[in-house]
Amino acid sequence: MAHLLVVESWVGSMSRLLPRAIREGGHEFTFLTRDLHHYLRSAPEGTAHPLLGARNVLTADTNDTDALLPEVGRLHSVLGFDGVITSCDYYLPAVARIAGHLGLPGPGPEAVANACRKDATRRILAEAGLPGPRFAVHEEWADLARAAREIGYPLVAKPVDLCAGMYVRRIEHEAELAALFRTLAAFPVNARGQRRTPAVLLEELLDGPEVSVETVSYAGAVHLVGVTDKTVGGAPAFIETGHMFPAALPPADIEAAEQTTLGALKALGLTDAVVAHTEIKLTSAGPRVVEVNPRPAGNRITELVRHVTGIDLAAACVDVALGRRPDLRRTDTGLRSAAIGFLVPDRPGTLEALGPRRPAAEPDVLEVRLAEPGTAVKAAGSNNEYLGHVMAGDCEGPGARDRVERLLTALRAGLVIR
Repeated sequence: MAHLLVVESWVGSMSRLLPRAIREGGHEFTFLTRDLHHYLRSAPEGTAHPLLGARNVLTADTNDTDALLPEVGRLHSVLGFDGVITSCDYYLPAVARIAGHLGLPGPGPEAVANACRKDATRRILAEAGLPGPRFAVHEEWADLARAAREIGYPLVAKPVDLCAGMYVRRIEHEAELAALFRTLAAFPVNARGQRRTPAVLLEELLDGPEVSVETVSYAGAVHLVGVTDKTVGGAPAFIETGHMFPAALPPADIEAAEQTTLGALKALGLTDAVVAHTEIKLTSAGPRVVEVNPRPAGNRITELVRHVTGIDLAAACVDVALGRRPDLRRTDTGLRSAAIGFLVPDRPGTLEALGPRRPAAEPDVLEVRLAEPGTAVKAAGSNNEYLGHVMAGDCEGPGARDRVERLLTALRAGLVIR
C-alpha cells in the first residue's frame, strides 16, 4: 500500500475520480488544503466529499509554496509519502516543486510551471520551432493596443494564468480589447486566492476544428492514448459545449495532431511522470498548439476514454505519481465512441424547468446530471456555468455525438429561465 499526498483539487469530477483511483489501486492518501470549507460546500447535502475521506485531512497555506516546502518536509518525515498529486491547475506547479523537494516522482518543476503559464508555453514552443499563431504578451495598455494592431483584428485575448476558458475572448476591435483589459485588471486574484499576473496574451485567430490529445508519459516515453474532438460555443467566449472520443477525423488529421503534441511535450520537457491533455487546432495551414495541460483532461473526457478503451487516466495519474508503470492496455468495452454534451445557459435568471428529464432511461445513455429547478443561473462566460450534461455511447461507430445532441435538443426545448 502506497501513501499519496493530495494537495488541493478541483471540486468537479476529478475530485471524485482521483480518490476513487487511489482506493481502487489499494493505496491511501493524506489531503492537504488551505480551506476545508471549499470542499464541504461542494458536496451534495447529507454527504461527505470524497477528499475528506482521506487517512489524514490537514490544513496549511498551500498558496505559499516557499513556506509549504519545509512544512511538507516535516509531514513527510512523520507520515512517509510515496507520491504527491493534484487535479487543480492552480496547484500543479506547487506539487511539482514538492515532489522535487521530497525526491518523489514527478515532472520537472520548471516544465510544469511553463505549461501552466500560457505565455511561457508560447515562447518555448516558438523557440523550439513549432509552428504557432503570431502572439504578444504585455501588461501595459499602450503596449497591448500596439501589439493588437500589429497582429490584426479579429484576434484572441486571454489571461496567462486562468483555467476553464475564463476570460478567453474573441476580440473584434480595440474597444473590446480595452473592455477586457479593464475586466482583468479588476480580477487580481483567482478563485483560490492566488494573486494573478496582469499580463494579457494576444494570439492570432486560428481557423479549423479543435481537438485534444490525451497522453501518459512514463520513464521518458510518451504514450498516445487517443484524440478527442471538441465543439465550442458561446461567442465571443470559447465555451466547450461537447466532446467525443475518439475524434471522428481522417487518419491524417489524427496523426498530425498526435505528432504536434509529441513535439510540444518534448519542447516543454513533459516526457516523464505526467498525464497530459494537449489542445490542438487543425488549421488550414496545419496543426497548431492551443494549450498544454500537465494533468488529466477535465470535462469528463477521462470518463469518455475509459468507456471506450477501458484505460483509466485517473489511475494512470496515480501510478506515474508513484513512479509505477501505468496500465494502458485497451479492453473491449463494447463501445466504439462516447460523447458528452453540456447545457450552456445564454441568459441569467432562475431555472424553472428543463425538457423531459428521462434521458437516463434511453439506450446507450451513460450519465445524466442536470441542475434542479430553482437553481440560480448566469449567462455562461466559461466552462464553469453549465446547467448539466448528458453522456452517451455508440456500440457500432462514431454515432455517440449525434445521440447526445438529440437528447440535449429535447432538454433545451423545455428550458425555462426567468
